[in-house]
Amino acid sequence: MQDVVLAMLAKEPAHGYELRGRLRAALGPLGEAMNAGQIYVTLTRLGKAGLVTSQRAEGLPDRPERRVYALTPEGQQRVATWLAEVNWPKPDLAEFHLKLVAAATARLADPVALVDAQRREVLRRLRDAQRAALERSMDPVAGLLLEGVVLRLRADLEWLEACERLWAELDPTGRKAGA
Repeated sequence: MQDVVLAMLAKEPAHGYELRGRLRAALGPLGEAMNAGQIYVTLTRLGKAGLVTSQRAEGLPDRPERRVYALTPEGQQRVATWLAEVNWPKPDLAEFHLKLVAAATARLADPVALVDAQRREVLRRLRDAQRAALERSMDPVAGLLLEGVVLRLRADLEWLEACERLWAELDPTGRKAGA
């Protein structure tokens, strides 16, 4: 979150509410869950880290004074470094797989039931993302982001199916049945 807030400030200084609006506009439906509190907490942390500065700006007659944030040279460097990095997010299901193995090994839960519960959640997220992607008035960049979410969720479903096939073949101790 910190890096994207810094990147949004790279264009021009802004107050927190304005940053939230930029993020929501850029992310489309994916930005709906972003609340103003997240932005202000992030801005405070960035200020303490010396990556942004802030100063009060006079408010309009119907609005209170606002704090306008701008990047420091260190903040500008961090944005440049972040944009140059090549990385890929960790798979969401890696933790789930560990939970699956631990629950089965300790006989705390049926692995197939855990896979089924996880599948229902992934299907719910997929349905929500597909519904949002069908919105015709969406910005093309936000649409592309949603397409990425949909493709990753579909891949997660395929992986869950592979997990279910494997766990269905194993006995309660986690060994191949009949071995």
